[in-house]
Amino acid sequence: MLWAALLRSGGSAVLSHQTAAELAGLTDRISPAVHVTVPTAQRVRGTANVIIHRSSRIAVARHPVLLPPRTRVEETVIDLTQTAHSLDEAFHWLSRACGSRQTTASRLQAVLEQRKQVRYRNELVSGLTAIADGVHSALEYRYVRGVERPHELPVARRQAKITLGTARRYLDNLYDDYGVAVELDGHAAHLVHDRWRDVHRDNALTGAGIITLRYSWIDVTQRACEVATEIGGILRRRGWAGVLRPCGPRCTAQPWRP
Repeated sequence: MLWAALLRSGGSAVLSHQTAAELAGLTDRISPAVHVTVPTAQRVRGTANVIIHRSSRIAVARHPVLLPPRTRVEETVIDLTQTAHSLDEAFHWLSRACGSRQTTASRLQAVLEQRKQVRYRNELVSGLTAIADGVHSALEYRYVRGVERPHELPVARRQAKITLGTARRYLDNLYDDYGVAVELDGHAAHLVHDRWRDVHRDNALTGAGIITLRYSWIDVTQRACEVATEIGGILRRRGWAGVLRPCGPRCTAQPWRP
């Protein structure tokens, strides 16, 4: 099917977007249609099973070796950010590609710079910077972008590795100087054993002098200012000398007062 779609689309055609992502192992979802990119000036029509994209960058986007012909991983990821339905979905592709170690934030940044028109350009650049600093998920990026950075909280260490007894743990955000960890959970519900695992880990962290705060997707996306207020207050009580700043004219964050 893949070869048939390519041959029908012309000698310069390459597999791209979701189809290239499937071949690269970036997604487990199988698209019902084959995505093919052709040169901008080439005249070819799509069908119910073949979706045609056009690009003037096929020569540099094509993978030099792999068959069937397809776009490079970096080009595939940036293509997918441009067809994403939201910024969260676009960030998912960035973090998925970097998390699987098939590419790096710097390589994706290089492809972004080569493209003249890019939707979400500033946000994607910011997201790649966050990924380079250890952010692994859309929720973690939302925390940095919506809670920590705009309210001028201290910068946490991402995916911080700590040792508790003989066990190694990774914390989403650790404010080392103040002994405060912020853990983020995107799931609406947990299995009982998962909840108890979190409780035991939090208890162990408390024994090591680290307070753990946990927030859900709703907290980070819809209550960002309240979350910032809570974290800022605890950080102040633990020695932070900074001042919580409003993120905008409608910010509901409250400056910490003794």
